[in-house]
Amino acid sequence: MNALLTLAQWLSPAFPIGAFAHSQGLEAAIADGRVADVAALRDWIEGILLFGSGRNDAIFITAARNGGDLAKLSSLAGAYMPSSGRALEAAELGRSFATQISAITGQDHPAMPYPVAVGVATRGLEVTDQQVLAFWLQGLASQLVSVAVRFMPLGQSAGQKLIHGLGPLVSGISQEYCSLTLDDLGSCAWGADMAGMVQETMDVRIFRS
Repeated sequence: MNALLTLAQWLSPAFPIGAFAHSQGLEAAIADGRVADVAALRDWIEGILLFGSGRNDAIFITAARNGGDLAKLSSLAGAYMPSSGRALEAAELGRSFATQISAITGQDHPAMPYPVAVGVATRGLEVTDQQVLAFWLQGLASQLVSVAVRFMPLGQSAGQKLIHGLGPLVSGISQEYCSLTLDDLGSCAWGADMAGMVQETMDVRIFRS
């Protein structure tokens, strides 16, 4: 139970690593009207979880948890970032996460891309790969919903209802993704990837990615 509580703490959207400052291109999609209501937001988040950063990051977490070469994983994770904003997000959150985990555990955790850092940090926890991925994917969905709550007409209750409704999807794919390997890396969330590139050049923006 203690390990699961620790996992919940580390992968909570409230964990102080700055995740609230990143939208993975959702800001641009809201600004240009592609995501204008709850239904569109759900479609957007589902696409990221199924076909975009959620799936790839889950693969990197599992590989790092199970003894993968960290230098190679970090380099490969960087290569799979579709935009400079996503690369910035992975680097910043990974550095902040490593700093927090080092302070909590008293062990040195070097900075690595965020999903790789999470995989390494959770090696010593008595939790399953599926549990780690479920908390990770839930946290990503919550991060994106938080962006929408701040940037579009979406109340807190509607946002929480959406996160709750994504539970069955998160539960199912967290189990599926446990069996994926680096050979399964790939993304076809082109809308989200291109929105991330557009977000970088917006004249006025709130989020860093």
